[in-house]
Amino acid sequence: MPQAQDRSRRIVFTGAAGGVGTMIRPLLSRLYPGLVLTDRVAPADLRADETFVPADLARADEVAAAVRGAHSIIHFGGHSVEGPWDAILQANIVGCCNLFEAARQAGVKRIVFASSNHAVGFYRRRKRIGTDVTVRPDSRYGVSKAFGEALGALYADKHGIAVTCLRIGNVGQRPLDVRRLSIWISPEDLVQLIRIGLEHPDVRYEILYGASDNAASWWDNSRAHKLGYRPTGRAEDHRAHAEAEQARIGPDPVGDLFQGGTFCSAEFTNDVRRAGP
Repeated sequence: MPQAQDRSRRIVFTGAAGGVGTMIRPLLSRLYPGLVLTDRVAPADLRADETFVPADLARADEVAAAVRGAHSIIHFGGHSVEGPWDAILQANIVGCCNLFEAARQAGVKRIVFASSNHAVGFYRRRKRIGTDVTVRPDSRYGVSKAFGEALGALYADKHGIAVTCLRIGNVGQRPLDVRRLSIWISPEDLVQLIRIGLEHPDVRYEILYGASDNAASWWDNSRAHKLGYRPTGRAEDHRAHAEAEQARIGPDPVGDLFQGGTFCSAEFTNDVRRAGP
């Protein structure tokens, strides 16, 4: 596990009012008292030791104000699902540029970037992949996450910020369908990975998969394990629920072939034999 560090250092958490942010914020706040939260709207039930700074990621001046004085950033802000190009551009591409550049100017030492499995969604489910594969995004959203990983590498190599990119699967208390038996991660396990990014002394630039201990996993997450990751969530414990929910959903002739699921089948006009590696 990561080495103990001074947790009084200022840590900024973007996207704190979002769905995943709301799930993991109580866990992070207990680990890192004095957490600085930022989003376009304030999260509910602020703790006495939490500070909220409103910021729109597309506005460079607001982002700079939010990260001023920060030692580390947990970057979960942005557009979290597929959307039109302009929405993705402003929140996930312009916003990501603003965040990394503001971090550089503020002297930030570490950034944990919430990437996504959708950066590699067009790999087929029968193929087990590591973190070193060529990105194959399944959506405009996936493209923006691949961009964020590349931007993180630039700022790690050029400016010395320790960057950890987490290709997150699906976060929740249990997998929602059969696909998610392969990509599910519990909130507690996601916080473990964030801790590695914030605290591990060997981090320079890393891509890790955000997945729990899933027997059906499509991903080789050995690098995360080398850095001390010990997931406690087990997707198989929820298989009966996932299979019951899958029966309600029904088949998807395109999405069922690929790791990205419905992100692959949405707007799909290709021949499936020509899609993916």
